[in-house]
Amino acid sequence: MHEELAAVLAQWPDEQKTVVAGREFCVGHWHGHEVVAVLSRIGKVAAATTATTLIERFGVTRMVFTGVAGGLAPHVHVGDVVVAREFIQHDMDASPLFPRHEIPLTGMTRFPADAALSDALAIAAPVALQALVASLPRTAWLDLDLAAARVHQGLIASGDRFVSKTSESQSLQAELPDALAVEMECAAMAQVCHDYGVPLAAVRTISDRADDAAHVDFPRFIQTIASRYSVAVLDYLLAALPSARLTSTSRAYGSTTSAPRR
Repeated sequence: MHEELAAVLAQWPDEQKTVVAGREFCVGHWHGHEVVAVLSRIGKVAAATTATTLIERFGVTRMVFTGVAGGLAPHVHVGDVVVAREFIQHDMDASPLFPRHEIPLTGMTRFPADAALSDALAIAAPVALQALVASLPRTAWLDLDLAAARVHQGLIASGDRFVSKTSESQSLQAELPDALAVEMECAAMAQVCHDYGVPLAAVRTISDRADDAAHVDFPRFIQTIASRYSVAVLDYLLAALPSARLTSTSRAYGSTTSAPRR
C-alpha cells in the first residue's frame, strides 16, 4: 500500500526515484543495505512485471514482499502475521493438459520461499509485532486483540480474484486445506524469482478473513497497523542481515473506499 511505502521511505537517509514501466522505483540505503522499494501493483501480471524489472533493471539479488492478505485457515485471525514458506496460484488450471495448479512446462505447483531469508523474517516478525503492540495505544487497536496476535508460517495462495465472499473462502479452504492466507501477487513473483534464481521471502499482515464480514476499517488498518508493522519487520530484518542488495515490495490497490484486501 502507498501508506506502507511512505512509512518505509521515511526511514531512509537518502532516496532517489526512477520511473520504469510506469512504476516509481525508490533507491536508497537502510542499515547499510542498498535497497529498492516499489509498489508491486495489483494482480499477478502487474506483480510479475514489477519483479522482472527489479531484477533486470536494478539487479537486485534478494527480494522481500510486505503487504496485507485475507486469512484462510481457521486459526489465522485479523491482526495476525503470515511468513510465507510456499506459494501457489490457486486459480491456475490448464487441465487436462496439466494437473490443476501446476504451472505449465515447469512441473511445479508450489514455489518455495527462500529458506534463509524466510528464517530471518520469522525471527524478525514476532519481535516487530511485540514492538508494535507495545508502542501502539489501545485506542488505535481497532477493537482487535493485538496482544494475542500470532505469527504463522506456511502456504500463501495467490490469484487474480478478489476473495471477499464466505462461499469462495470456504471453497479455497477445502481445495487447499494448508493455505494460510490468500492475496493477488506473491505466487507470480515467486515464479519470476524462481526463473531468475533470485531468493524471495514474503510477510503478510492479515487484514480480514476473506469472507462476507467486514472486520475492520480497512484504510485505518493499513495506516495504523499494517504500515507500522511493515516498517518494524523490515527494520529488524535489515539490521540483522549481512549487507547485500535487497528489494522491498509493497502492493497497491486501485480503490480505498471499497476496502480492497486482496
